[in-house]
Amino acid sequence: MKEPKKVVVIGGGFAGLEVVKYLNKSDRFDVTLVDLNNYNFFPPLLYQVAAGFMEPSAISYPFRKILRNQKTRFRMAGLEKVVPEENKVILSNGELNYDILIMATGAESNFFGNQSIEQGSLPMKTISDALTLRNTYLLRLERASRMTDPEQRKKLLSYVIAGAGPTGVELSGIFAEMRKNILEKDFPELKNEDLGEIYLIDGQSSVLAAMNSKSQKYTHEKLLKLGVNIKLNTLVKEFKDDIVYLSDGSEIPCRNLIWAAGIISKVFEGFKPENFGTGRRLRVNPYNLVEGYDNIFAIGDTALMQSDSGYPEGHPQLAQPAIQQGRNLGKNLIQESGDWKEFVYKDVGSMAIIGRNQAVADIPRPKISFTGFPAWFIWVFVHIMSLVNFRNRLRALYDWTGYYIRKDQSFRMIIRPRND
Repeated sequence: MKEPKKVVVIGGGFAGLEVVKYLNKSDRFDVTLVDLNNYNFFPPLLYQVAAGFMEPSAISYPFRKILRNQKTRFRMAGLEKVVPEENKVILSNGELNYDILIMATGAESNFFGNQSIEQGSLPMKTISDALTLRNTYLLRLERASRMTDPEQRKKLLSYVIAGAGPTGVELSGIFAEMRKNILEKDFPELKNEDLGEIYLIDGQSSVLAAMNSKSQKYTHEKLLKLGVNIKLNTLVKEFKDDIVYLSDGSEIPCRNLIWAAGIISKVFEGFKPENFGTGRRLRVNPYNLVEGYDNIFAIGDTALMQSDSGYPEGHPQLAQPAIQQGRNLGKNLIQESGDWKEFVYKDVGSMAIIGRNQAVADIPRPKISFTGFPAWFIWVFVHIMSLVNFRNRLRALYDWTGYYIRKDQSFRMIIRPRND
């Protein structure tokens, strides 16, 4: 019997866990999963952690428990360098040799080289980011509750959210609902005071630019009704001295800039410059093999595949392409015949939630859109079923049921607040 091939998977997100699931079905592979964190988490619900509507444990789960009773081993480490000529990776705590390397390293916030935004804004890519935003939000509410200067208080309570994709829409919607249903109950000191403004800014001509016009119109109208100020065809140019400067020349006095305006793939030493394409993504062939290598693959957000006729500029950096690429690669690798299947993305639709009973969902086959309660119900069902295990699903369902009934939640604790 041949010795199992050593497979190293870097990154335990949607793509990484999916490929590991399939490789575990074969005895021909000795798999090691490497991740900087010791847990998997569900990025689409980070905004609910940030707003204090869910605890981190509801959307995360330890890798070692996920992999319990499976052949795959876990290593908590950061990737520092790939050495293709020696078939090894250099990690923050040692080295690993491989026969097959799978890069599933995801993406990070893209600040487009703007230092003032990178240093002063609040990103939304990790659980740490979500907790930092929650701490900041609650700390500034506490400060505002004892402040007598109305101008300074308004700065503390105002929010500018850059990026009107699903994350930006969902954050602005949940903050607007909190302002309406919760703040004056928690902070009677702020009753009859100016609770600040919520701005949603985007450089494109509509919110949820990737969705159809019906969903865009519904979302725009509902956000306006919730009191969100929407500025389109506008970019955030700078953030300094408690002022957000916009490309149309206007300025917004504000302490809080939330950055949901774009992502960019992580880059690691060891690859050639020509391996990277748009957004620093690794160029791959139809089988997710990195161009120029015969045993290094890239899947998910870090992969740039331009062979799929429906997506000549690469697939959207979303959960479904990552999951489908991980599944396709896993199935290909465990086939002994070598009769591999090219990856073709099957769009299962997109959705976003705005508030209680308010959401949008686009279903491509058949081509149909839902708005309002039906879309909200679909959103809840899909997100619950997408969580990693039954415990997380049950916890999320319990939390959301409580919020639906009471229009409130009780996770607004300041834990490890940063200096502010």
